[in-house]
Amino acid sequence: MAATLRSVARACCRRLGPIWGVSARARGSDIARIRIADEGAREGLFPSCPYTRTVNEGTTYSGFVAVVGKPNVGKSTLINSMLGVKIAPISPKPQTTRKRVRGIHAEGNRQIVFVDTPGWHETTDALSEYMIRQITEALAEVDLVLWLVDLRHPPTHEDERVARALRSLKGQLPIILVGNKADAAKYPESAMQAYAELLPGLETRMISAQNERDAKALRDEVLSLLPEGPFFFPPDFAKGDQTPEEWAAEIVREEAMKRLKEELPYTIATKTEEFELRPAPTGGGGGMFYIRVNIYVERENHKPILIGAGGRKLKEIGAAARKQLEVFLSRKVYLDLQVKVYPNWRKDPEALRELGYH
Repeated sequence: MAATLRSVARACCRRLGPIWGVSARARGSDIARIRIADEGAREGLFPSCPYTRTVNEGTTYSGFVAVVGKPNVGKSTLINSMLGVKIAPISPKPQTTRKRVRGIHAEGNRQIVFVDTPGWHETTDALSEYMIRQITEALAEVDLVLWLVDLRHPPTHEDERVARALRSLKGQLPIILVGNKADAAKYPESAMQAYAELLPGLETRMISAQNERDAKALRDEVLSLLPEGPFFFPPDFAKGDQTPEEWAAEIVREEAMKRLKEELPYTIATKTEEFELRPAPTGGGGGMFYIRVNIYVERENHKPILIGAGGRKLKEIGAAARKQLEVFLSRKVYLDLQVKVYPNWRKDPEALRELGYH
């Protein structure tokens, strides 16, 4: 079925021309319209891997690659490292990632679309249910899975839940069990064996997601495993698929989560309400971005905690977020943060849609 759908996709691409094409799910039933482009040739790496595919000169290879695992195992850090740029927010707090984020990497005639996913956890409200749907929907349309685990600790029930979700995919597409934080683990080999027993027969790798060499080696292996197919995005497409407005809101939320404690980091939401390039006051070139982001909390008594004494905490959040955004936008940024109350937004599906979780 996968080969048939890929053939249909290539035929449709030829009809639609060089700008818009279609690609098929690796196992699936849906065909989605997406961007394509052609590039030169590149040889596959890691020929000893049993999943390695034959390389045909002049043929393009592409695929969606989901990175899954329980919360706080380093999924976003790994994707950022493999791309060489930051496209996903990160913080020491679990569940920083709430929605799928795609990161694009192309080399020669191969293109990977990495899909960062929320951590697999028990559902407690509409937001957590949305996050789990983001994972299952990602798994329904990928060509390869990287299952990330934390080698500093033994498997938990959350890891077992991930293994159960991947069981139906085993044998249908490549799944690589990736042990992260190997450099900080006391007994990484023993931990790796314990994780491997949750879903026997998988290829295993041990890495440190923050190590550039490890990230590149894993990325090169993924490149060698891609199925034949058209590019999903033009080769000059941005590394991530989020809009600047979405990215601004995520950066503000990331910096807020770093500075908040206990339950409060998980009760905030952010939304960009205004994003415009304003001309320089002198009328010269350049100009400055004005970005207004609302930070939503669920209770009135959460506002003073987020704002801090004399507005100190909110200023810290704004300064750190503005620094990141200025690097991202290559311009000065005026960041206007406003704190508002949206009661029980995590439990309300309509509120989720208003806040961008749809």
